[in-house]
Amino acid sequence: DIFSGSASSADAVLNLNAAKQTNAKFIQVQLKENTPDSSLAREKGYDSITEIGKERIRRAAAKIKEETGADIDYGFRVYRLDSSNMEDVYYRSQDYDQSNLDLFGDNVKSDRTADDLLAQVMLDWGLPLSLKIEQTEISGKKVFKVAENSLYACFDGGIDEEFAKSIAKDEPMRIVFKDNGFANDTAKVNVQQLLKQLSPATEMKVI
Repeated sequence: DIFSGSASSADAVLNLNAAKQTNAKFIQVQLKENTPDSSLAREKGYDSITEIGKERIRRAAAKIKEETGADIDYGFRVYRLDSSNMEDVYYRSQDYDQSNLDLFGDNVKSDRTADDLLAQVMLDWGLPLSLKIEQTEISGKKVFKVAENSLYACFDGGIDEEFAKSIAKDEPMRIVFKDNGFANDTAKVNVQQLLKQLSPATEMKVI
C-alpha cells in the first residue's frame, strides 16, 4: 500500500491471516507527514501519520490475537528511507597529510547502527527484508543470522582467525564484516583465506 495512512490494509491482512490461517504479507509506504499541531492525534502523542499507522498495527495485532488466538505472525518491521550508510570518500590526497589520516579510519557514517548496516547488506545481496533475523554471540562478538545460515553479519571490531574458525563451523552461505573490524589488511586477508579453507562455499564481503 503506497499510501499507507493509518495502515488499514495491514489491519485487513492480519485479520485475513487469522481467519484463513494464511501467511499473506504487507508492505506499507508512507511519506513523512506531520499531524496538525492542534489535532487530537498530536494531543495523544502521535507526531506523524507514520506513528499512527504503527500504533494501529500494534493494536490490531493485539486485538486479533486476544479474540482469535490464531497462531500467525503478528510482527512487523519499520524501515526509513535514508542516504547511504557509507561516508563520501572522494577527496584529493594533496588536501591531507599524515596527521589527519585517522579521518578515514571508518568508512561508515558515525550515526549509523548495526541494524542500518544489516539492512543495506541484505538489500545489496538481494535478500528480502522480511526474512527471519536472529542475534547470537560467537566468540564474544554479536552476530546477526539471517534466514538460518543464508547470511551472517558481524560489525564488531577485532575480527581475527580464531573468530573465523568459530564462524566457519556453521558454514554460512554469506558473511559480512566492517572494513575497520580488522586490525589491518593482513588480518583481513588471513580471515578470508581461512574461511576459503574451512568453509569454501562461504562468500565473504567487507563494507
